[in-house]
Amino acid sequence: MSPDEPTDMVTRRGLLLGGIAAAGGTALLATSVGAQPMAGHEMPPSSESSPQPSNPYSAPGAHDGAHGQMMTVGSVDPQRNGFDPSTMLTDWDFGTLSEGEDGRPLRTFEVEAIDKEIEIAPGVMFPAWTFNGRVPGPALRAKEGERLRIIFRNYGSHPHSMHFHGIHSWRMDGVPGAGLINPGEEFIYEFDAKPFGCHLYHCHALPLKRHMHKGMYGAFVIDPDPELHPELAEVARSRLHGTPENARWQELVMVMNAFDTNFDNENELYAVNTVAHAYSNRPIRIEKSRPVRIYLVNVTEFDPINSFHLHANFFDYYDTGTTLTPTLKTVDLIMQCQAQRGILEFNYANHEAGQYMFHAHQAEFTELGWMGMFDVVEQ
Repeated sequence: MSPDEPTDMVTRRGLLLGGIAAAGGTALLATSVGAQPMAGHEMPPSSESSPQPSNPYSAPGAHDGAHGQMMTVGSVDPQRNGFDPSTMLTDWDFGTLSEGEDGRPLRTFEVEAIDKEIEIAPGVMFPAWTFNGRVPGPALRAKEGERLRIIFRNYGSHPHSMHFHGIHSWRMDGVPGAGLINPGEEFIYEFDAKPFGCHLYHCHALPLKRHMHKGMYGAFVIDPDPELHPELAEVARSRLHGTPENARWQELVMVMNAFDTNFDNENELYAVNTVAHAYSNRPIRIEKSRPVRIYLVNVTEFDPINSFHLHANFFDYYDTGTTLTPTLKTVDLIMQCQAQRGILEFNYANHEAGQYMFHAHQAEFTELGWMGMFDVVEQ
């Protein structure tokens, strides 16, 4: 075990039995052991009768309802953690836009590698390696055809890099010999934003599985340029941030991840945007009159696949997001291997207001943190 990893271990067996102990406190998963039996899958009170929070994409928690006692107990303080899964859903990093020497738009991002202990479930601390102090790292967003410049500084304790899933020169690939930098050093990645779609970036230092599962990854979205796609210009405009067509969409970025808390190459906690059951405790507020678009990325290490299942509804899916027409239509489940990603589109226009579940369709993942709720409201 590495000296930067904790001696207090959280095990999958311990989680499933109901109690876990970790550095920084104690968290519980209440199970049927010693718990009162459920009366069924009763839904929590409708959001229409409850006050709405200040964050338009989150709603009051109702974890005692839809999934009963299979839930973490307690809460994670986002201020202490330095990031909030609820705000991460819409917290895009657009960098700084300027004019390059060639007259083309130049979009500049600044990213830092930082060692940081984070809380991934109530009382469960994890010694992460982060981009900009958060896991996942910032959700970078650009427009097709722009020149991108990413200034990367390594303030961590190990060599790191940024490898982008996109099209670029080998010199910008972020692998050993091409963009891997040592602690205290800086490297500038520069390439064109292409192809449009839902992508990701991650550290490509060795051992790769360690740098991945420690938290060095993030979403990387390139919006299509409608002028380059005249045959589907209206669809392209709906994806291009800042257009009236895009403004009507409720866009969310979800990075499916997991954590090996005792470093035995097996995950003990699963989540979207890092904190177990974050969107069960604070359901995501959705206006039923507006369509929903999810940029879904899987970075789970140690498990061959992860999945997303939508309850009581179906979605269209754009694999990798590189097409403007769906690659799958009217499905309620999608599987992704690590680094696979795509765009989901759906709506609740014909649904009654209420709370609708989504989760991985590996039951163990669900019980160990990967489950949430959409709080659909009249608007």
